Amino acid sequence: MRFNGLCRKYGVLAVTAALLSGCYTSNPYTGERQVTKTTAGAGIGALAGAVAGMLTGGDARQHRKNALIGAGIGALAGGAAGNYMDRQEGKLRTQLQGTGVSVVRNGNDITLKMPGNITFNTDSAELQSNFYKVLNSVTLVLKQYDKTIVEIAGHTDNTGSSTYNQALSERRANSVAQYLESQGVDSQRVMAVGAGEGHPITPNSTPEGRQANRRVELTLEPITQG
Repeated sequence: MRFNGLCRKYGVLAVTAALLSGCYTSNPYTGERQVTKTTAGAGIGALAGAVAGMLTGGDARQHRKNALIGAGIGALAGGAAGNYMDRQEGKLRTQLQGTGVSVVRNGNDITLKMPGNITFNTDSAELQSNFYKVLNSVTLVLKQYDKTIVEIAGHTDNTGSSTYNQALSERRANSVAQYLESQGVDSQRVMAVGAGEGHPITPNSTPEGRQANRRVELTLEPITQG
């Protein structure tokens, strides 16, 4: 992850402070000005919105990988995994350019952050009409690069009770999972998880903030031998 200005100059303590105050960079694909690493905001804290990776447990992911390997998918080894994910990342960035979806790389994992303005309306798990085109673009890449498992994490804003929002986030994740599977993505690769309201990326104090938090994140992890 790149940090410009103060973020490059100082060590861990300065980086943490910079995150709290907001070091910015420009997304090279969308042109948007964005906070590096995580979006800091009032009432959130430095790392509260830094969810860019798997929320499901390691055992569950490895079980899914083992099942796919047993079914003949095959595992990636060593440097091959990094190269495989490099190529997949490049294809995703090309396919998703201009859609508003952020492509975040963390080691060999790739997270697609899909904002609320293209995913779901308030209190709804129904895919918005303009979300289908985005998911179709993702599907093309997932089918080409099938040596990955796909975690779909649904998120909500804080409107309503936390119990209700947890269930809503699960329905949102399942809606995306069902659509990907209907388009030919192997269901054995797909894991859906609800994150509820617990991982905001912006404050929920404005309509725009709530919309941003009403999102879906897809994380792709290479299938490697455990």
